[in-house]
Amino acid sequence: MKKTLWSVPLLVVTLLLSACNPGVKNETTDIQPPSPEKVPHELTAHGNKRVDNYYWMKLTDAQKNAEKKDEQTQKVLDYLNAENQYLEAKMKHTEALQEKLYKEIIGRIKQTDESVPYKDNGYWYYNRYEAGQEYPIYCRKKGTLEAPEEIMLNVNDLAKGHEYCQVTGLSVSEDNNLLAYGMDTVSRRRYTVYIKDLKTGKIVDKPVPNTEGDVTWANNNKTFFYTMKDSLTLRSDKIYRHTLNTDPAKDPLVFTEKDATFYTGIYKTKSNKYLVIWSGSTLTNYYQILNADTPDGKFREFSPRERGIEYSIDHYGDKFYVVTNLDAQNFRLMETPETNTSKENWKEKIAHRKDTLLQGIEIFKNHLVLSERAQANTLMRIIDQKTGEKHYLNFGEPAYTTFPSINTEFDTELLRYGYSSLTTPSSTYDYNMRTREKKLLKQQEVVGGYNPADYETERLWATADDGTKVPMSLVYKKGIKKDGNNNTLLYAYGSYGSSTNPSFSSTRLSLLDRGFIFAIAHIRGGQEMGRQWYEDGKMFKKKNTFTDFVDCAEFLIDEGYTKPEKLFATGGSAGGLLMGAVVNMAPHLFKGVIAEVPFVDVVTTMLDDDIPLTTGEFDEWGNPDVQESYMYMLEYSPYDQVKAQPYPNMMVTTGLHDSQVQYWEPAKWVAKLREMKTDNNTLLLRTNMETGHGGTTGRFKVYRETAQEYAFFLDLAGIAE
Repeated sequence: MKKTLWSVPLLVVTLLLSACNPGVKNETTDIQPPSPEKVPHELTAHGNKRVDNYYWMKLTDAQKNAEKKDEQTQKVLDYLNAENQYLEAKMKHTEALQEKLYKEIIGRIKQTDESVPYKDNGYWYYNRYEAGQEYPIYCRKKGTLEAPEEIMLNVNDLAKGHEYCQVTGLSVSEDNNLLAYGMDTVSRRRYTVYIKDLKTGKIVDKPVPNTEGDVTWANNNKTFFYTMKDSLTLRSDKIYRHTLNTDPAKDPLVFTEKDATFYTGIYKTKSNKYLVIWSGSTLTNYYQILNADTPDGKFREFSPRERGIEYSIDHYGDKFYVVTNLDAQNFRLMETPETNTSKENWKEKIAHRKDTLLQGIEIFKNHLVLSERAQANTLMRIIDQKTGEKHYLNFGEPAYTTFPSINTEFDTELLRYGYSSLTTPSSTYDYNMRTREKKLLKQQEVVGGYNPADYETERLWATADDGTKVPMSLVYKKGIKKDGNNNTLLYAYGSYGSSTNPSFSSTRLSLLDRGFIFAIAHIRGGQEMGRQWYEDGKMFKKKNTFTDFVDCAEFLIDEGYTKPEKLFATGGSAGGLLMGAVVNMAPHLFKGVIAEVPFVDVVTTMLDDDIPLTTGEFDEWGNPDVQESYMYMLEYSPYDQVKAQPYPNMMVTTGLHDSQVQYWEPAKWVAKLREMKTDNNTLLLRTNMETGHGGTTGRFKVYRETAQEYAFFLDLAGIAE
């Protein structure tokens, strides 16, 4: 490849210098974007030929991490840096607004804060934040909340010297003496496991690299199990057993998941009796169990693997509870003796319902709690296991989310659960399942004051082209008029059966208080309306996801909430794919769009099984090695469908170390959009050169990027303060 000479950094420097010189006029509209070299690369499959002019932007981890960069690597890094400089120059006039937004957002966060403690194995556990600190401090107290505090882990200390620091999987041994945790400082979700002696405060044993980050302790306090990742695809595919004070390099391999479409992991049942190895793909689950008292034993199969059978298991007493889709699209609850766990022994306990999705259960001695979903809301149903009496918790709002919180004890009448809505801050309750009394333990404090009565939430139903009713959740400052003049931000995800729950955001107040409506489109591809909602938004029905979003946008316009000149859209990852498809299909509907870490090069990525997370996605998007799937995916793949037409103002974000959507997808997409689009609208690419899919870590600094994104929307809306 020929080395490209970049003129943009020079232009940016010139611009910044002129901004300091009152004699030079500063016009950001005159700044020219980067113009990356076009190097045609031919891709052929099923007799179909595609030419990718920006294929050269793809780098391997080895290239990125090499101390001395080769020519191609330097060329890619130069391009990404040039785009970052271009963005900074184009957004320079909003710097005061960005700073105001940032201070506003972090100003609502309680600096010194603490989670609600929960009791487990004789200790009260909680985490807390100290004023000015970016990361949590994990603590516990023995026996009573009046006992002295023990600091188990101060992540602020671990993060020193790192631009990125993610700690996960904290797990304490059964004797309460050892803490296991995983840490990633690169943002590729490859965690190194450390073991800390909670008596001495010292790290013991050798660290275990390249894991999922969590461990599962056996009951002997010296053995734990962990999941190793494939170093290339990052697929979790191997379970190892480790004994303290032995070399991790010699750890015995317990299980290998050989099917490339499956992932694997391990956990312990709430009863602490069983270790459970799980394997899962989009359509199938498989489990193996072992008594946690005998970690050197052999895991036994729970039930033979069967494609299309999905289920989850938990244990209590002498039986296993099984939530499964076996002859039940929306899942049902079964139980089986712990000694006879194969499918033919499962007996129905809670029947399937066509209008309600059973998502999971929480088991107590005398009660069973069902987590359900219907009509785009989450539900909790309580069943008295002695009398069979049933009741639902009533929340009294049209759009909300609720979920069981941490419930470690079996012999209790108290259910701890979380609750939030678009107007109600995150709240933690204890609910007496016998007396039906609830107690608010904590509600998120919004510093500076917040009155939910100043805001209004609605549940609307748009009609799709095929007649399907699509739910939407809205929140806005009271007093808006439906005259089409409201700035509106429409958000959706719509993939993997992942539902978007209507929940509170103090950050979002910066938009609402400036007159924005915030709307969630609960489009097909999630499970808001049950399992069929997911089935109707995947594989050969994937386009429903995109058309639903367009129909929701048109509904908001038709009902007088907004108009195209005031309508904005955003989504991330698979929701970024949604943004890419929508701007190709209906660019005229939106003033501005932010696509975060967008999965936009669908066909090329799915054809490359060396790219992380690809093979496990075949049952979601299709396998492009099959011609029918290839041609269908090609019809909506945003990168492949970029055309010569006007596009909205757009900001696209990515992270150089993204392990889920590789940075080159959004980078190539922006380059192709620049080449093809026929408008003069703004197009920006922001690459965080230090992070990956989840963006920046840290309690406050993450909001620098949020403030910039909000400023992008507000600037387009003509709001300067």
